[in-house]
Amino acid sequence: MPTSLTPEQLTGLDASHLQLLEDGHRLVPEVAAAFAALRRDAARAGFTLTIASSFRSFERQLSIWNGKASGERPLHDDRGEPLCAAQLTPDQRLRALLRFSAIPGTSRHHWGTDLDVFDAGALSAGQTVQLTPAEVAPEGPFAPLHAWLDEQMAAGRSHGFFRPYAQERGGVAPERWHLSHAPLSLDCAAGCSADRLRAAWDRAGEQGGLALRAQIEADWPAIFARYVNVPVGWAAQAQG
Repeated sequence: MPTSLTPEQLTGLDASHLQLLEDGHRLVPEVAAAFAALRRDAARAGFTLTIASSFRSFERQLSIWNGKASGERPLHDDRGEPLCAAQLTPDQRLRALLRFSAIPGTSRHHWGTDLDVFDAGALSAGQTVQLTPAEVAPEGPFAPLHAWLDEQMAAGRSHGFFRPYAQERGGVAPERWHLSHAPLSLDCAAGCSADRLRAAWDRAGEQGGLALRAQIEADWPAIFARYVNVPVGWAAQAQG
């Protein structure tokens, strides 16, 4: 079905459709209610399910993207080793960026349906969440929470949440901490079109423009297939 969000809401330019939560995060009301139910289930299982990141505006994503493209923000390879943006060709910089960062306008965090989570109860005194693979690895502090989430998703008890970046597909790096509300996010994904994105990117000119735009547009079909699109079948269990 067609998405109920406007082009501005789909691309992170308008957050008027979102509910402000007590912790300052913002989600679509239906997603906020589903997450509250999942959090209650987690609490009964002994976990403190907490949001690390939810809605992210186009402006914020643009700042992150342009900062990494220019070398003002850290850029890493798959091993976590720093990359020098100035020593990479534009195409190499684009591929390195796409591995860990969404192009402004395409981030699932724009919609209010996606969030990054952790177990606040598993943090040691003075420790802060970093959202790294080590934290969710089998020996990491959040491994028990994610094992429990795996069980809930497999059993159809995740209140509609699934992991869009659960496994390595050769595009975006796996993010076990990233949850998406399937019924709504699939609708939003269907509304992601090149024309809508170009309109958002044109508005980025007011903030210095979108870095690497020429490279993005030149290879857009392949980029969309590899880094933006998430196979619908991955969410089937969450909707069950």
